[in-house]
Formats: sequence, C-alpha cells, structure tokens
Amino acid sequence: MGTVIGPMNHHSKDEDTAITCLFLDIGGVLLTDGWDRHGRERAAVHFNLDLADMEDRHHLTWDTYQEGKLTLSDYLGWVVFHEKRRFTAAEFQQFMFAQSKPYPEMIALIARIKLRYGLKIAVVSNEGRELNVYRINTFKLGGLVDLFISSCFVRLLKPDAKIFRLALDITQVHANNVVYIENTAMFVQVAEGLGLRSVLHTDFESTAAKLASFGLQGEI
Repeated sequence: MGTVIGPMNHHSKDEDTAITCLFLDIGGVLLTDGWDRHGRERAAVHFNLDLADMEDRHHLTWDTYQEGKLTLSDYLGWVVFHEKRRFTAAEFQQFMFAQSKPYPEMIALIARIKLRYGLKIAVVSNEGRELNVYRINTFKLGGLVDLFISSCFVRLLKPDAKIFRLALDITQVHANNVVYIENTAMFVQVAEGLGLRSVLHTDFESTAAKLASFGLQGEI
C-alpha cells in the first residue's frame, strides 16, 4: 500500500498575507530624530557655533557616519572640532545625545501589538553607531525590538532597496507578511515598491488607526 501525502505546502490566501512582522524606523516613530536640523540649531546657539559652516560640514559627512564608515569622534572632528573650541568633545556629545526623547505612546502601542499578535519586530533605520547604541540602551528598545537592521551595522542606507531586502532575509519573512512604519515618504514608497504594506507615520492616532485597518488592534 502506498502512503497518500497531502498538499503539505498549501497555504490559504489569508495565511499568505497574514501580518507576522513589523518593520519600524526609530527616529520620528519610536523616538525623536537623533540629530536633526533643530538639534543642530540648538547646539549652534548653546556652543556659539557658526551654524551655516556646521551644516555644510554635517551634510558632507553625515551619510558616511550613518553608514558606519566614520566614528562619532571622526564626525565631530570634521564638523565641530576642526578648530579649537572652548568646550570638549565629551560635552558636545552629551548635548547631542540629550536631544533624543521617546514617544511613549508609540512605544506602548507597538509593545501591545507585538504581545497580542505574537509579531516579530525589526528596526530598519539610518543611524550612526554610537548614537544608535545610546538610543537602544537608554530607551530599552532591546526589550521591544527583536532585530536591528541599522545602517551602521549593515553598511546600507535607506532609500537603497537593498536594506529592505536584507531585512526580509534576516527576519525570514515574506514582504506580504510585513507592515512597515516610517515617517519619511520616500522610504515608504521604496518599501511599497518591494511589496511591503506601509504606514506613513505622522502622529499616533492616524498610525494606530491604519494599523487597526490592517487588523492590528492596539487598544488597551
């Protein structure tokens, strides 16, 4: 007698599109941006710096730092300490790190959804190493996030589609099973071009409503 083997690999359409993983940006979604224009403006006032010169130097070096090819010390050396200052690099770095603040409602929402639906959570973020590590540790993101596909670790920067493909490979999920939450419209478009359902995050209420429309209810 032969053994009858059923269609072991058969999946329903609902299973094929079930959400099993969230991809998240950090800056602008879970936390404030780590070192945005407003933070640099505050630094220029606080330390009496030439903002225009600092901005020019920042834009020449920032992507290289975020891609893990410069240390924070290198970045600050080129952007701030290319001339003698009355303050130390440690003082400036402390000010820089202090610009990071949490969005408690968003962190709590993601935590509830993760617990309720058993989701895998992966960060896909452009951040420099020292700032990224500080933010992960300070705001205890390691307790919420399963995987950090940070630009400084993987040497890829959004909007390069390769960082999203790498995130799919590392998480071992299909694009159909992911929702991506991001506050930059271009990055949302790149992700959607790869088949990821996405939320352009502007505020807590609209993101919670959009997640609910995907079947992810985050209410207490």
